[in-house]
Amino acid sequence: MAWYDRIIGRKPEVEEKLNPAQPYYDHKVEPSRERVVNYERAYEDLEIVNRGVNMIVDDTSEIPISVGGQVQGMSSVVKGIKRSRVDLLLNKEPNPFQDISTFRRNLVTDYLLDGNIFIYFDGVHLYHLPANKVTIHADETKYIEKFTFNEIINYKPSEIIHIKDNSFYSIYRGVSRLKPALRTMILMRSMRDFQDNFFKNGAVPGLVLKSPNTLSEKIKERMIQSWSARYKPDAGGRRPLILDGGIEVDSISNVNFKELDFQSAIAENEKIVLKALGVPPIMLDSGNNANLRPNMRMYYLETILPIVRKMNFALERYFGFALSEDITDIPALQPELRDQSQYYSALVNTGIISPNEARAALGFESVEGYDDLRVPANIAGSAANPDEGGRPVEEGEE
Repeated sequence: MAWYDRIIGRKPEVEEKLNPAQPYYDHKVEPSRERVVNYERAYEDLEIVNRGVNMIVDDTSEIPISVGGQVQGMSSVVKGIKRSRVDLLLNKEPNPFQDISTFRRNLVTDYLLDGNIFIYFDGVHLYHLPANKVTIHADETKYIEKFTFNEIINYKPSEIIHIKDNSFYSIYRGVSRLKPALRTMILMRSMRDFQDNFFKNGAVPGLVLKSPNTLSEKIKERMIQSWSARYKPDAGGRRPLILDGGIEVDSISNVNFKELDFQSAIAENEKIVLKALGVPPIMLDSGNNANLRPNMRMYYLETILPIVRKMNFALERYFGFALSEDITDIPALQPELRDQSQYYSALVNTGIISPNEARAALGFESVEGYDDLRVPANIAGSAANPDEGGRPVEEGEE
């Protein structure tokens, strides 16, 4: 029996026992602070993170959902909702305030940055709840006791559609796709900060003032103040300085401006980030398009479609209608459609499935008169009447 069956009072068909490990789970699962501190900031500050995330968000959000009939034997959460209503919510208007494109983009952004999607269904509309503000509560007898938004608003488990990415430490919350690249993103931001601070200092390294004499602390402090007042590289001020008393100026280190560019390190780090997201780096390399098409196909098959299907499975389980992705308008997957078409054509021509069954598998409506199985020509009786079987009747024979 599903956890929400207990919430709505549905009786189990067979006697079930509580998971013995349930009492030992962490029963208040807070949003990950890593997301707030690192993933969101990386999305805002690092171009490669922003570009990679937005690329997946855009491509995932534009794939329509085909709503089929009710799934037999499935204990859905929502009862009595019409197929047309589900299609309207998932493909056109989830709520009065958002179009479906904006709604999906919010969901997928949360999925990538937080590893979780939370959707509130009020019985009429669907609303996105920002994942970083949702806390999951469980107890020893229920899988989920409640969801809390912003530590104020409580939701019943039956009101929330929770979609989570893979996780190795929690059965309740998913993990951000960026987690494997966390150290890399921190390093990239550190390099960016170093460059910013260096050029704020007028591209001048730290300086040392050398004196042949022993100076008192008071004289040292006066010299620092005098130097700082006259020489301000961050403001472009470089007044001529006259040094007396044997004072010499030296830099702390020699600066190699080529090394300060960090281009090689940044390029390698960007690849790590893209791989964590599941985006082939070649897709963002404008100078190399030779293998773009096969990589684009792999990107859709290995990254985009699994996210879409995970979302569809959760929504299917909630509403009880069969859901599938419509990929007919995705150029990168047209070879996949050709392969499927050839496969189902072979099944139809060998009499294994009917033409309408093939059309349904490819996402097309059935056509009247195409429900019968075809008899292959090599075992048919004749072209005029193939259902009889046997050797074709020749002229003059009965």
